[in-house]
Amino acid sequence: MFNNLKILYHQGKQYIPDVTKAKIPGIFRGRPFITGVQVDEEKLVSLCPTQAITASPVAIDLGKCTFCGECAFAFPEKIEFTTDYKIATNDREALIIRQGQDDPVKLNPELIRKEIHQMFRGSLKLRQVSAGGDNSCELELNACSNVNFDMGRFGIEFVASPRHADGIVITGPISENMAEPLQICYDATPDPKIVILAGVDAISGGIFADSPALNRKFLENYKIDLYVPGNPMHPLTFINGVLDLIRERKK
Repeated sequence: MFNNLKILYHQGKQYIPDVTKAKIPGIFRGRPFITGVQVDEEKLVSLCPTQAITASPVAIDLGKCTFCGECAFAFPEKIEFTTDYKIATNDREALIIRQGQDDPVKLNPELIRKEIHQMFRGSLKLRQVSAGGDNSCELELNACSNVNFDMGRFGIEFVASPRHADGIVITGPISENMAEPLQICYDATPDPKIVILAGVDAISGGIFADSPALNRKFLENYKIDLYVPGNPMHPLTFINGVLDLIRERKK
């Protein structure tokens, strides 16, 4: 008992009591803020390896952004990455952050299917599919269930079989070799089911977007219930996004 108290005294709590209000250190890059300062927009756009930045006015697509920070390093007076990790949404357009916009990224309640609140608000089992991922997002999804973030306290858990799942979480850009297994996994998941894209690779293909080795036709056939940007995404981004999706907001 004494040793446990000693560890608690030196290290503090090893869990996050409230994941909706947790603070993240300043080195984390979350939702960007784009000022109205005039810069060489052509040079700014050319810096982005995934063409996430557009000009006139400047905007950053978080569904394509790798959060490398090169734009903020080169033009600190124009772009600043905040520590706001609540950037998951069910509206693809909401991932585009425009110049002067400082509003938080939220889910559109009109796009949430009513059966999600009816069936999954108290318990959600997910099957994760690495569709050509690099293991970065997969590692962060594993962290969602560790002692720090403890996603299981909300009834949200990963399961081994799609037949036991309420939906699938896709990581990776969806390679040609994983297109069929992904479809098989989706078909094996009972209805109604949700689809979550975790990380920039899953949302847009990321740095692999134009590769002939990809087959992203799956995304054209089904509704995406949640986009979780990041490269990789932070566990708090994922957990808060899923909670916003399944929890019915009070009117």
